Amino acid sequence: MAHSIHRMAVVGTGVMGTGIAQIAAQAGLSVHLFDARAGAAASSRDNLVSTLDRLADKGKIGAGEATDAAARLHVAATLGDLASCDLIVEAIVERIEPKRALLAELEDIVGETCILASNTSSLSVTAIARCARHPERIAGFHFFNPVPLMKVVEVVDGLETSPAVGDALVALAERMGHRAVRAKDTPGFVVNHAGRAYGTEALMMLGESVASCGDIDRVLREAAGFRMGPFELFDLTGLDVSHPVMESIYAQFYQEPRCRPSALTRQMLEGGRLGRKTGHGFYRYRDGKPLDPAPNQRVPDVGVLPPVWIGAEREADRDALRTLLHAIGVTVETEAVPSRGALCLLAPYGQDATTACRLHVTDPRRTVCIDLLPGLDRHRTLMLTPATDAGARDAAHAILARDGVGVTVINDSVGFIVQRTLAAIVNLACDISQQGIASVEDIDDAVRLGLGYPRGPLAWGDALGADRLHTILTRLLATTGDPRYRPSPWLRRRAALGLSLRTAEPCAASADTR
Repeated sequence: MAHSIHRMAVVGTGVMGTGIAQIAAQAGLSVHLFDARAGAAASSRDNLVSTLDRLADKGKIGAGEATDAAARLHVAATLGDLASCDLIVEAIVERIEPKRALLAELEDIVGETCILASNTSSLSVTAIARCARHPERIAGFHFFNPVPLMKVVEVVDGLETSPAVGDALVALAERMGHRAVRAKDTPGFVVNHAGRAYGTEALMMLGESVASCGDIDRVLREAAGFRMGPFELFDLTGLDVSHPVMESIYAQFYQEPRCRPSALTRQMLEGGRLGRKTGHGFYRYRDGKPLDPAPNQRVPDVGVLPPVWIGAEREADRDALRTLLHAIGVTVETEAVPSRGALCLLAPYGQDATTACRLHVTDPRRTVCIDLLPGLDRHRTLMLTPATDAGARDAAHAILARDGVGVTVINDSVGFIVQRTLAAIVNLACDISQQGIASVEDIDDAVRLGLGYPRGPLAWGDALGADRLHTILTRLLATTGDPRYRPSPWLRRRAALGLSLRTAEPCAASADTR
C-alpha cells in the first residue's frame, strides 16, 4: 500500500522532536505537536516560531517562508487530536516500555494507514513494535542532533515493517532535505554501529600508553583529517551519553570484540568526569573552554644532522621518503645496510617498531619508524623502539619537521595511531556491509554525514588500499591475538582479488587520504 504523507505529528517536544517538527513544517507538512508535559508543546511551537523568524532575519529563508512554516505548526491538546495524521513520530524518553505504551494508545486513535515511527537511537524497532496490533506500519526514523543541520536520517525496517512504510519515510526525508539511509534493525543501526571504532581504538591506544590524549587527538585531526579528535569528541558529547552507548552496543552484539568499551571511561563516568558539562573530562574546562589544551611537541634543536638509512617494504614508500629527505637537504644512504652513524628510518604497516627493527636488522638505539599511510604532506608521526636513544629521537624529529610540517613522536605501538584507527573504521564498515545492514552507498553517506568523517569509510578504504589495510589488521591480530582486529570477510576477499570495497571492480588505490 502506498502511503501519502501530508499531515504528521511529533510526540515528545524536546530538542529532537522540535527539530523534526521544524524541518517538516519547512517542507510544507502540517505538523501537530504533542507532549505529556504541561505547556511543553506550546513552548516548543513558540521556540520554533522564534527560530523561523531568526532564520528569516539572517536571510537564510524568506520572510514568507517563515510565516507559512509557522502557520503549519499546531499544538495538540490530547493524543486524540492526532487521529487524522498520516504519520506520527515519537521522540519521547529512550526506554522501551514508555514507547510501547505510547504506540498502544496511538493504535486506538489513528487510522490503519497511519505510519508510526520511532526516533529511537539505540532500541530495537522490532522490540518496540512487538506488542502492536499492526507492527507492519512501525519503523525507525532516527534523526541526529541538531536535526536541521545534520542532513541524514536512518530509516530502520523492523522484522515486520512493510517495505512500503520504509519507502514512504525515505521519500519524506528527501522532501525535508535530508539524506535517508535504509538500515536493518540491528544494534546501533548504521551510524552508531560504525562509530564504535573511532573512540574505542583511541581508548585502546591511550590505555597502552602509546601517546597522550592530546597527541592522539592532534594526529587524527591533522594527519587523518577528522574535525575533532576522539577525546575532544568524548568531552563534547559527555561520557554520561557516550559510555552507556558503547556498553549497550557491545552487550547487544553479545560482546563483539570490535565494539569493546574501555574500563577507563567507566571509571571516569563513576568519578563524574563527564567532559565539558562538568568542567573535567579528558581535558579541563572553564565556561566550556579548554583550560590546558595539549601543546605541540617542541622541535628539538639539533646541530649536525646524521645521514638517514631507509627501510621500507614498499618501493613507493622508499621513493617518497627519499624524495622528501633530499628536498630538505638530508643525506640518504643507499647501501644494503646502514652505516654506524646513520639514523635508521623504517616505514612499517601494522607492526611495532621493535618488530620492524628486527626485520630490517637495524640497531634499535638508532631506529625510528614513520607512518606513511596518511602521506607525508600534512602531519608526520614517528614511533620509537623501547631502546631508541634521545639523540636519534631528536634527530628524527628535527629532520622530519625541517620543512615546517608538524611532527608527533609516540611510543612503540602495534601499528601507528592513524593506521590502527583507519583500519578499524574501514574494517567495521566492511562488516556492516557484509552483514547486509545497509548498502555501500548508505553506509558511506551515513557515516560521512552522521559522524562528520572526511570520507565515507568504504570510499576511504579504497583510497588507502584494501591490501594495505588488510596487512595492517592481519599483523595487529597476529601480534596481539585480539579478535578485535580480525579482518572482515568483505575486506579480506576484496584485498585478495585487488577489488574496490565499494564496487567490486578492480581498484587502483591512492595513498591520498584527503
